Amino acid sequence: MARAVYAVFVAGGSGTRMGGGTPKQFLDLGGIPILQRSVEIFLAAEPSARVIIVLPESGVDTWKGLCLKHAVSFPQTIVHGGLTRFHSVRNALAKVPDGAIVSIHDGVRPLVTPALVRSMIDRMQAPGGPKALIPVLPVTDTLRSVNPSIPAPDRSALVAVQTPQMFLSEALKQAYRLPYDTSFTDDASVAERAGFSIDTIPGERFNIKITTPDDLRLARLLLQA
Repeated sequence: MARAVYAVFVAGGSGTRMGGGTPKQFLDLGGIPILQRSVEIFLAAEPSARVIIVLPESGVDTWKGLCLKHAVSFPQTIVHGGLTRFHSVRNALAKVPDGAIVSIHDGVRPLVTPALVRSMIDRMQAPGGPKALIPVLPVTDTLRSVNPSIPAPDRSALVAVQTPQMFLSEALKQAYRLPYDTSFTDDASVAERAGFSIDTIPGERFNIKITTPDDLRLARLLLQA
């Protein structure tokens, strides 16, 4: 029997690097808010997914107003964000049962394709599938340390990590019982610390995270193209 899919969208930040007074997840991209586009792309791949949106408490009323303005029709559960991304995801996991697949996606990655989402879900649902699956891209830039005592890393051994990241829910919930550590940069790092192996799948070049005005300009150009 296929596991139910729970899709968590983390949009708990204030977006200070974007500038202006509107948090980045609420900015317009192609006529709708960035967060709405992120959710709807996921639902295009898995219409039955249960949507959980993590927002700062101060942004809940704004989001509700945008949902009315743009006739958002998908059912959703809203969860308040925490002090860090780790705490925000942990708050969301309280709404996720065991025996499911849980996807954690940045609410400001609105250009992921339904094809990638679908391929990840299918791999998670397959018999003997992974407990954790993340999209990655090879590192093509030359890297070096700003600390002269640390040698430049070998880029052939490195990848850039994207979201969505998918897990068996009982595994990720177990991992998030760990105490917070500043080395937890994403959900995979938490799961790995808890002892779970992480499988990878090729990511997408244009699955960008919108954090700066330049990112937003690029996303708008990509949509037009």
